[in-house]
Amino acid sequence: MFPEVKVPLSSPHLVKKEELGDDEETESLLRHYLNLSPNLTELYEQWSLVDPNFKKRAPKFTGVRILKQDAWEALVGFICSSNNNIIRISQMVNNLCLHYGPLIGHIGDQPFHDFPQPEALTGSGVESHLRVLGFGYRAKYIAQTASIVASKPEAWLENLRNPETFDIPFEGEIPAGGRPGYRKAHEELLELQGVGPKVADCVCLMGLGWGEAVPVDTHVWQIAQRDYKFGKGKHKSLTKATYDAIGDHFRGLWGKEAGWAHSVLFAADLKTFSDKLVTKVEVKVNEVEVKQENGDIVEKEVAVKREYSSEEMEVKEEEKITIKREGGTEEIELKEEVKVFEPSARSVRAKRRKL
Repeated sequence: MFPEVKVPLSSPHLVKKEELGDDEETESLLRHYLNLSPNLTELYEQWSLVDPNFKKRAPKFTGVRILKQDAWEALVGFICSSNNNIIRISQMVNNLCLHYGPLIGHIGDQPFHDFPQPEALTGSGVESHLRVLGFGYRAKYIAQTASIVASKPEAWLENLRNPETFDIPFEGEIPAGGRPGYRKAHEELLELQGVGPKVADCVCLMGLGWGEAVPVDTHVWQIAQRDYKFGKGKHKSLTKATYDAIGDHFRGLWGKEAGWAHSVLFAADLKTFSDKLVTKVEVKVNEVEVKQENGDIVEKEVAVKREYSSEEMEVKEEEKITIKREGGTEEIELKEEVKVFEPSARSVRAKRRKL
């Protein structure tokens, strides 16, 4: 079922192929691309020790890894991501491969193409053709960036890559702003068309292996405001200074893999996955209604079901009410069939507003 290979596949950086069989080479390539070498349990434990918010949210999102993508593919893919959604980004990348990438082979009648090299996107008609294919204003950025990269010295982009690996780890604290190699890569990427601070950080993190790169978009900005006390004083809006301050805060908190840790919280904040953080709790309560009819006190026990999310619940002791009768008083317990939870006042007000 594998495609008949017409041209060599572009392989990820640093995959060793010496004397490997086909199966071994495929496994090596996949393990490299999926970034399976680092011990994720140890990383989660390290980040949880220094950050209560991470410790709270991360257990629901185990297995988040940063892919080791080809730097050029990552660069073009993130230029496509500007003001875009996953479905359209995927369509754009597929069209780039289909129209400009070398043919790898077929499965049945379905052709498969490799990602185009920069030189393939430097022709005079590329921009207009990409617009026809639905790239919009990004067509100009891709064509111009391809021309710039093609004119650079050979392996210019790869030479911006982090030379370190988990086998030879970085020793010491990450300086403010990140390591010199990361800062150099980030600054040089900013010279390309369609590349701002966020796209440059995405490429540094996912295409060049700089783990301290922290891309800050609207999701991360919301996380920084909600959980890390940004959004006040001089950092009340997402300026360049605030962008840098958020990155420095997370680098100081999580260390040289801050971008990886931030990606876990990013995943937790996405609407697609956020339901994993909400546990619905159904509480059955036996409530006692007390009213007066024709001069007599009438008691009526009613079973009520209430459902709250775990974040809305506050544990409270079982309560008793006191009913005054002629000749004395009587205490009646409010009994529940499960552990008693009491919704917070804020959540109750919110539910009333919805009604």
